[in-house]
Amino acid sequence: MGSIFRSESMSLCQLFLSSEAAYNCVSELGEVGLVQFRDLNPDVNAFQRKFVHEVRRCDEMERKLRYLEGKMKKDNIKIIDTGENPEAPQPREMIDLEATFEKLENEMIEVNANAETLKKNSLELTELLHVLRATQLFFAEHEAKSPFESEQRDAEPNSSITQNLIPAEEGKGPIQLGFVAGVTLRERMPMFERMLWRVCRGNVFVRQSEITEPLEDPVTGEQVRKTVFIIFFQGEQLKTKVKKICEGCRATMYPCPESTTERTEMSQGVKGRLDDLKTVLSQTTDHRRRVLEAAAKHIRAWFIKVRKIKAIYLTLNMLNLDVTNKCLIAECWIPTEDLIRIREALRKGTEKAGSSVEPIINCMETSIKPPTFHRTNKFTSAFQNLIDSYGVATYREVNPALYTTTTFPFLFAVMFGDAGHGLIMLVFAAWMVLREKALIAAKMKGEIWNIFFGGRYILLLMSLFSIYTGIIYNDIFSKSFNVFGSHWSVGNSTNTTTPEEIDHLWYKEKELTLDPRYRDIYVGDPYPIGFDPIWQISVNKINFQNSYKMKISIIIGVVHMIFGISLSLVNHLFFRRAISVLCEFIPQLIFLIFLFGWLCVMVIIKWISYGNGEEFDKAHDSSCAPSVLITFINMVLVKPDTPEEGSECKVFFFDGQFTFQLVLLLVALICVPIMLIPKPFFVKYEYNKKKKAHAAQHIADTGETSAVISNEEEEEEEFQFSEVFIEQAIHTIEFVLGSVSHTASYLRLWALSLAHGQLSEVLWNMVMALGLKQDSMVVGTIMIYFIFAAWAALTVSILVLMEGLSAFLHTLRLHWVEFQSKFYKGEGYPFTPLTFKHIINEDDEEA
Repeated sequence: MGSIFRSESMSLCQLFLSSEAAYNCVSELGEVGLVQFRDLNPDVNAFQRKFVHEVRRCDEMERKLRYLEGKMKKDNIKIIDTGENPEAPQPREMIDLEATFEKLENEMIEVNANAETLKKNSLELTELLHVLRATQLFFAEHEAKSPFESEQRDAEPNSSITQNLIPAEEGKGPIQLGFVAGVTLRERMPMFERMLWRVCRGNVFVRQSEITEPLEDPVTGEQVRKTVFIIFFQGEQLKTKVKKICEGCRATMYPCPESTTERTEMSQGVKGRLDDLKTVLSQTTDHRRRVLEAAAKHIRAWFIKVRKIKAIYLTLNMLNLDVTNKCLIAECWIPTEDLIRIREALRKGTEKAGSSVEPIINCMETSIKPPTFHRTNKFTSAFQNLIDSYGVATYREVNPALYTTTTFPFLFAVMFGDAGHGLIMLVFAAWMVLREKALIAAKMKGEIWNIFFGGRYILLLMSLFSIYTGIIYNDIFSKSFNVFGSHWSVGNSTNTTTPEEIDHLWYKEKELTLDPRYRDIYVGDPYPIGFDPIWQISVNKINFQNSYKMKISIIIGVVHMIFGISLSLVNHLFFRRAISVLCEFIPQLIFLIFLFGWLCVMVIIKWISYGNGEEFDKAHDSSCAPSVLITFINMVLVKPDTPEEGSECKVFFFDGQFTFQLVLLLVALICVPIMLIPKPFFVKYEYNKKKKAHAAQHIADTGETSAVISNEEEEEEEFQFSEVFIEQAIHTIEFVLGSVSHTASYLRLWALSLAHGQLSEVLWNMVMALGLKQDSMVVGTIMIYFIFAAWAALTVSILVLMEGLSAFLHTLRLHWVEFQSKFYKGEGYPFTPLTFKHIINEDDEEA
């Protein structure tokens, strides 16, 4: 409780560790996770530190593990997570780990190289087999014909290349042709044909046949589509050109015998070699998978071990060596409450190392500002993150997270008040809370999911508060429930005397206007909980709800800000700032209460003293109630207001109110110079007093005055009265003007509540009502099936997600600006201890 209310008390300690026990001591401190080491070598390059060689060894081992992990993921091998948390290995065990990883990496590289070679050979043989088949098929079809005659008959009319391949000597009889066969990528074939046509001037004949099944690229593993080609030509010169074009277009050429018998024998031989290759490749793949599956059982534990070793050596690089090189000196921040626990960890580390030299831990006095450390659990951590996003708390100041656990979901619910939408959020949040262990074990990586899951308890509270405010507003998906029976009797009364009153009150063009002045339709007692359901069909519903929500928003805002100022008193008393209590807390509280607190009091007086019915006379009828806003403006302007002649209505709530308000205004104005002037002079007085005391002490100890004078000149440069006065003036102006703007800022509670309710009602009337208004039951049933799906999708996406995000951001602003600015500085820095927690959770952050 103390830690969440105020940050932990921290101690700056000095550790003296023997060289042989330092590694184990730091390892134990990492397991505890409550020690933040200070870098005692800030000017030393990272590559010049003592343990840089060990860090590089850890980097190399981590690289090998990532290589193995990548191969496992590529082969869809599941990495087994046993939940094991191995201790950091001893330095001598690093050699065994390095040897193990080296062996695995070399074996994997060798297996991969062999597999790649086998796949290349298999691909070449497969392509050769397709070339032989295509060549055999082509020659079988054209056994008795010239290839050019066949081409003249079979060529497509639109083929500009093949139509012009008939040589000029066609009429002289058959010509002895040579040919080249090979394989190329399907998408390169058109370019390949054009290149042959242009370079060979149309004196070649090309036949192609697509390979139906895709082939696997042995390097990338991707599936590629290829085409077999056969190029006929005449003469050695064209043969040379064709081969160069094939090489330039990265087409693979294969030897192809001219006789059918040789091609058949060659095909059979290729098939036999392919079968042998597939057998060897299968055995190689099985061996590779067995190696990876065996490594997958231990790789997570190996990662943890290596990262722990690396974190330890990075920490040791922050320590100093004494002159004998036998002792390491460290400075660190430790929570005061955990000093005994840290001493026990150091003792355990020394015993593990077998050292006879006990570690020494000394607490030092220092003027350095300690880090801020709040102990959190799974419930409070999300709220603490909201506060830290604004700024980490100054050391030991009041932590707003404790109060945010209540005020944040409440203010959100005021804007998001709908029991139906809150129920949707509740189901989602409850699912995450009840199944949090399984969801954590699933280790989902989505950024949006991690945000929702991390804030599951915030969502749970926001949904519960939204259901509560939805009940108060009597609003569930823009509809109301009549649980206790309406306290209005509209439509059943017979006591109304004039037609004008009937027209004013009841169904005029199917619209209803409610007025509590007419007690024959209103019983005079309010609905037991929240709004009466009949307001849902009233024309003046918005006017009624707006008046209530606007006033209640101001009251909530003023109470919230007064609470924030009250928390500043806790800070002032803890840090013993008496001048801040007198010149900041008291005048700020008086200023806010005497102006805006009085505004809230007038609202309550109006609610209590003015109404409708027999118990109220004409002067206290709601129609005669003074305007709170006009009264407050006249108070600030010191403008008296007079009632109209002949009117029984009063302009003030009680006699002497003008004088009373004038006193409040004068006292509030007097508070402004009190906030501005005294504190800077008091700070200067305290500084001069401290300087004189320091000089007197220095002279008494040394008897020298010259050094004192030089020190005084340096300190004089540090303290500037003008800067202190300007800073105080800025704070004063910010508070006075901020009181007005911050109070008005809480009107967003009313505005967003109105917008959310109206948007929900519009969505119902324009979407859901379409299916409910059908005269035919069959048509209505079919339509409602699809309309409900559309309405539900729009409700979740717009009213729950988008409106929920909007209300969340506005609530966050009210806490960061309007509330926390009254007492929270947020000028600290976080406590970042050496901890292995992130390593165990597979976080990439270094411990």
